[in-house]
Amino acid sequence: MTTQELKKAFQETYGKLADAVYFAPGRVNLIGEHTDYNGGAVFPCALSFGTNLVIAKNDKKVMNFKSLNQPEIVTLNLDQLTTRLENSWVNYPLGVMAQFIKRGVKFTDGYDILIWGNVPNGAGLSSSAALEVVTAFALNDQLNAGFNRTDIALIGQKAEHEFALVNCGIMDQFVSANGAKDNAVHLNCDTLEFELVPVKLEGVKIVISNTHSPHKLDSGAYNQRVAECKKAVEQLNTVRPIKFLAELTEADFKEVESAITDPVAHKRARHVVGEVQRTSDAVKALKAGDITKFGKLMNASHVSLRDDYEVTGPELDCMAEEAWKIDGVIGSRMTGGGFGGCTVSLVKDEAIDTFIKQVGENYEKRIGIKPDFYIAEIGNGATRIE
Repeated sequence: MTTQELKKAFQETYGKLADAVYFAPGRVNLIGEHTDYNGGAVFPCALSFGTNLVIAKNDKKVMNFKSLNQPEIVTLNLDQLTTRLENSWVNYPLGVMAQFIKRGVKFTDGYDILIWGNVPNGAGLSSSAALEVVTAFALNDQLNAGFNRTDIALIGQKAEHEFALVNCGIMDQFVSANGAKDNAVHLNCDTLEFELVPVKLEGVKIVISNTHSPHKLDSGAYNQRVAECKKAVEQLNTVRPIKFLAELTEADFKEVESAITDPVAHKRARHVVGEVQRTSDAVKALKAGDITKFGKLMNASHVSLRDDYEVTGPELDCMAEEAWKIDGVIGSRMTGGGFGGCTVSLVKDEAIDTFIKQVGENYEKRIGIKPDFYIAEIGNGATRIE
């Protein structure tokens, strides 16, 4: 929807003009998967699609929430902003408001809020982070709260932990807040140090392929991977003190890996150590303009996530395998938590039509689900549009 259409929808919903319109993007991770909670770096970029928030102050001392994707308006009094709701999408913006209050920000006025997003739900492209960040960015601006972009990301993450009850890492909210057009973000999730790296894709596009097998890395599977990595660290500590797997180079790992007696924990550790190295190599390759090497590292990342971390599943594997068959595909891998969701591919311009047709047909033939494809542009982080 255009800004004008959003403002018109706001007026039709609330019977008055909007004060401001904000936007925060979804994200795709180019490489560096399941490294974040292991002390390693990730390499995502913000997308040109995301979530819009239209807002105006009201004189009723209530918060009104409406999403164009949901039927009802939810109305809450100002003294209800620190209590989560049962089974409601409003927990995402509400969790952000609760974090503002925890940090000493007072809500003395009510607001009418309208949300619209075009990040596909369940695709693993961070629709929830975009909603949290756009809410935090808008409120920060409206209330002159003085938070910086990293504060906004941390507020979004806390909202997700405490109100959506998902114990996520910081990557999604951080990139939604700090992303920059035509740049990827090389982020150390432990220290929050980051570098913007220009992504010069001349004659190449980022294509996101949605398996429509919903991204369902449920907390059980996710927490299990976290526990397996923790076990690897504990066993390694008998021969070498470390806090995170990401502290080990591949050479270090070869020297001490025999200390991991649990075979599953060993595979998980091997993925993390290799993925940290691949991410570092990929950033160097991109800076040197070596897209071919970057693509090979993406492919290797998928194989490791499939064989050692075991988070891909038949849909993602099929999508990557079909992509690898296409002449003009530089690299392709699963992106996000896994077990469904999307792959990300670097595809030469002249191969895009063939890619969408052949990968789409072959995936549908093998899996029985019709996929969707998005040609992605790298966009900016959270912003006020009007």
